[in-house]
Amino acid sequence: MLFAKKMRINVCERDAETLEFMQAKCRALYNWHLSQVKAGAQWSLYDAKRTLQQSRKTDPELNAVYGKLLQAVFFRLDEAMRGFFRRVKAGEMPGFPRYHARQKFFTLKYPGVYLRVEGNVLILPAGGRGAQKRFPDIRAHLTETPPMPFREVAITKDAEGRCYATFLLDVSESPKPADDGSAIAYDLGIKTLATGDSTTERFLHIGSFTTYRWYNKQLDDIRSLRSRCRKGSRRYRDLTQVYHRVSEKKRREQRDALHKASAFLTRPAENAIVIGDLSLQQMVQTLRKTQRTKGLNRSVQNEWGLFQFVSMLEYKARRNGKEFHTISERYTSQDCSRGGSRHAGS
Repeated sequence: MLFAKKMRINVCERDAETLEFMQAKCRALYNWHLSQVKAGAQWSLYDAKRTLQQSRKTDPELNAVYGKLLQAVFFRLDEAMRGFFRRVKAGEMPGFPRYHARQKFFTLKYPGVYLRVEGNVLILPAGGRGAQKRFPDIRAHLTETPPMPFREVAITKDAEGRCYATFLLDVSESPKPADDGSAIAYDLGIKTLATGDSTTERFLHIGSFTTYRWYNKQLDDIRSLRSRCRKGSRRYRDLTQVYHRVSEKKRREQRDALHKASAFLTRPAENAIVIGDLSLQQMVQTLRKTQRTKGLNRSVQNEWGLFQFVSMLEYKARRNGKEFHTISERYTSQDCSRGGSRHAGS
C-alpha cells in the first residue's frame, strides 16, 4: 500500500524563485490544455504529450522547467478527466475540471528515482543542461529524516509561503489477525461525523466539529471588508492574503481533526470495518428528505470533508491489517436484520 509523509522544507530566496517560476509554467500548461478541452477539443493523453515539443518552441521558457514536471502535468489533467467521466457514468454531479488560480501554488511532482538526498538536503533538479541551464538545482533543507526508499515527492506551498515536501512510498500492510468474524460498522455524515456499532457490543461516537464556525465568521468579516475596497488596490491585496492565511489555517485544523478521528475509529480490535457508500447524489437526496428534521447539521457536507475522511479511514484500516468494506445503504432502514423481510418506512 502507499504511504505519504509530509514535512516542511527550507529553501533560499533564489531557489524559492525557481520553484515559483517552474510551478507558474506548469500551471499555465495545465490551464492551456484545459481551455482546449473546454473549447471542444477531444482529450487524449498521448496526443497532448506529443504537443510538448511544439509548446517548447512557442514558449522557450519551458526549457528551463524540469521535463518530468511537464510530463506530470499531462498525467494530472488526464486523472482529472477520468474522474469527470467516471462521475458522469455513475450519474453523480460531474464537476468538470477547473482552472488553477494564479495565487495558488501548483503542486510539483518529482519522480523519486531522479532525486538525491545528501544528508538533510534534498536535491531537486531544474530544466536544461550545461550552458543552457538557466537555474541551478534546488537544494531543499529537510526538517525531518526522509523515509527511504520513496517513489515520488510532491512540492507544495501554503498560504503563508512555507514549502513542504510530501514523500510517497510503498509500505507493507500489517499482518492480518486471526479472523474471528468481528466487525464494526460506521454511519457517517448526517447529524454527527461518525457513529459505530460492532459485533462485540462496542459503541463509538464522534460528534460534530464546531471550530469551523469561528473561522467562517472571520472569513465573512474579511470578505465584507474587502468588498468595500477597490479591486486591485493595496488594501484589497492585503485582505486577500489575510483571507488565504485564515483559510489555510482552517484547512489544517480540519485535516488534523479528521486524522485524529480516523485513527481513533481504526483503533478497536475488530477485524473488519464497514461503512456506507457515500454517493454524493444519495447524500443530497437524504438531505432533501430530512431538511425539516430538527437538529440536522447541514455543515457536514460542506465543512467536514467526508470523502477525505473516508480515504483516511480506508488506508489506516489497511495499514493496521484490518479489512475495509463499503456497502450500499439502500433499504438498510427497511430490511429486517434477522428475518431479512422488507418493511416500508412510515
